[in-house]
Amino acid sequence: MAKKINLEMTSVENREMRLGTIIAWDGAASELVEESDYEGRKEKKKGNDIHAQKHGGCPGNGSKACRLCELKTPLNQQTMCANAIVECQIGNLTDCILIQHSPIGCAADNAWFNLAFKMGLTRRHKPVQNLRIFCTNLLEKDMVFGASDKLRQAIRDAKERFNPKAIFISMACATAIIGEDIDSIADEMEPEVGVPIIPLHCEGFRSKHWSTGFDISQHGVAQKIVNRNPKKQKDLINIVALWGTDYFTDILKPLGLRVNYMIDCANYAELEQASEAVATSTFCHTLGSYMATVLEQHFGVPQIDAPQPYGFAGTDAWLRAIAKIVGKENETEEYIKSEHERVMPRILELREKFKGVKGFIMTGSAYAHGLISVLRELGIEVDGSVVFHHDPVYDGGGENQNSLKNLVEEYGDIPHYTVSKTQAYQLPQVFRRVRTDFVIIRHQGLAPEAAKLGIPALAMGDEHIPVGYDGMIRTGEILLDILARKRFNQVLQRHVELPYTKWWQSQDDPFILSKEPEVIDKALSEKLKKKGA
Repeated sequence: MAKKINLEMTSVENREMRLGTIIAWDGAASELVEESDYEGRKEKKKGNDIHAQKHGGCPGNGSKACRLCELKTPLNQQTMCANAIVECQIGNLTDCILIQHSPIGCAADNAWFNLAFKMGLTRRHKPVQNLRIFCTNLLEKDMVFGASDKLRQAIRDAKERFNPKAIFISMACATAIIGEDIDSIADEMEPEVGVPIIPLHCEGFRSKHWSTGFDISQHGVAQKIVNRNPKKQKDLINIVALWGTDYFTDILKPLGLRVNYMIDCANYAELEQASEAVATSTFCHTLGSYMATVLEQHFGVPQIDAPQPYGFAGTDAWLRAIAKIVGKENETEEYIKSEHERVMPRILELREKFKGVKGFIMTGSAYAHGLISVLRELGIEVDGSVVFHHDPVYDGGGENQNSLKNLVEEYGDIPHYTVSKTQAYQLPQVFRRVRTDFVIIRHQGLAPEAAKLGIPALAMGDEHIPVGYDGMIRTGEILLDILARKRFNQVLQRHVELPYTKWWQSQDDPFILSKEPEVIDKALSEKLKKKGA
């Protein structure tokens, strides 16, 4: 069992401290598997510090797993932070309120998140509604004199207008800088409004990677909403997910299980009953491992220690792990056999169509591992991938949750495996060293960047598309449509000029600014000399 998560604390330990998360690395996937030292870090989470020291500590403190100094780069194009993740997690609850205690600029993402929320509700066949997010709109005078009264009034307004089941307060960079005490205000106001008030410490500079925002959101839900006195429902399974279509119900129905989705698009009652489930799983260990571990440690709900449900191997193992918990091994074996027989003819047809095709994945880490599995099941070669961060170990520390190791062992190595935090300026170099016929991107803002380089891009807005046996077919058929439009991207490339200098586009190493930060000063100096001449 991993080191126990402390639910008494309102603040969550950052991923880079808790898991050793890194945001910059370049090499073969097999090298990262070795250098991540999953087993050694798992021992560290158990508290065996001597063992952990032998295998290297947190990346960035001199251990070889860092490979690049992720803090030295003079340029950063990141567009996401932990505060924004809280928006798209807690802000997507249907009968709760999120109050962003922040300047209005921190709420700029809400228009996009509102669109995603509505699409998610539609996919889940739930009534469509708008986000329920307030913003205290801090002004200059609030930054000088404090804004606690503004927050108190926002809590009262939220209760009066919407009568929510719970109110969450998110901290921003600005409110952290001036020392706003959202914990005390939550304790003070909760008796007045009569619903749980949950502070979330998610200021953007708290963590180097936005994925800490998932943990912060799940921590708050576990603290104040999950039922402390559960009555077990033997047919209920938690699936920690985003906005994806409800494919899990069909996958798990033969095992007699009902799906309880959390956190996106859920309501208070669905979150509350999480402790009543027979188990917890997820489509992505990056997203779900914190919540699954909390539910296991504090509420006795076991998490599924299995590969993610992608491709034949992953889906088979995932179903068998669930079957073992619910006692339906025989039925599951029959189900697996019948599913293989059902989908295999179409998979074989797709493999014929994809002969010689190469693909590239650019998404979050564990999700990328699942997608690469699906592409290789379809016969598509994958020589390169960009993941937005890498967790050397997950919170559960399960042996079968080591998704990168599972990928390499089951489907082979990825020669050019890059960890980079949505740095669009690196893409010309990244794509120059691999040949690819398309790229799958999870964060839609990066899809146009690939398209401008002449590469057809699939923005995977519905993240559940590749899940399960049918997920391979769904993904393959979408990719056939994408590849049929390659000419558009070739024309686009000829008519679009990249916003980078010829000097930068001539570089071969996407991480040269991290390795040699002074090189940009040298290039600028040479440019000025030429102008002077």
